[in-house]
Amino acid sequence: MIIDPTKQPFDSNHKLMIGSILPRPIAFVSTKSKDGILNLAPFSYFNGVCSNPPTVMFAPARRGYDGLTKDTLNNIRDTEEFVVNIVSEQIAEPMVACATDFDKDVDEFEVSGLTPVDSVKVVPPRVKESKVSFECTLNTIVPVGEAGPGGGFVVIGTIIMFHIDDEVYTDGRIDLNTLNPVGRLAGNYYTRVHDTFKIVRQIKPDN
Repeated sequence: MIIDPTKQPFDSNHKLMIGSILPRPIAFVSTKSKDGILNLAPFSYFNGVCSNPPTVMFAPARRGYDGLTKDTLNNIRDTEEFVVNIVSEQIAEPMVACATDFDKDVDEFEVSGLTPVDSVKVVPPRVKESKVSFECTLNTIVPVGEAGPGGGFVVIGTIIMFHIDDEVYTDGRIDLNTLNPVGRLAGNYYTRVHDTFKIVRQIKPDN
């Protein structure tokens, strides 16, 4: 089957993408508005960019029903700070509770029952229950696509502080089984990272 994305609506393209690009890591992003209201929302178009300086990106899409920008993006534009919290299975359900498009005056920490904890270098709090959190300052925001439903943005941030639970940290590395992260699939489905296999790659080609 061959599908031309210009010949079908954006939501059909969206279904093909989220059903193919998987599993996707989840950025559970906490921000604080210029009016002092906390916001907490998950984004599954998320990844690392580079390590010098340590940099991450996530992509908040415009709202599919009206094309408006989301509170997370608006807060980052105003304050240039945010925290990315990694989602372990233990907080998967509270994370999903934050995925609704609430009004901007709603504090998702209260909705989810998760605990805000003061960050060290940025104003937005981190999630206490998250085993790994990154305090970030804004590098840049790249608008992508149409200025309406289906369009979006790439938010690139520099990590200026790592918060890592001692139980997941061993000899400078993160223990996967103890972190127990979840990945996003399509629809209402998520996945665990339990069934792994190893392939050793060649670091440098032989002459």
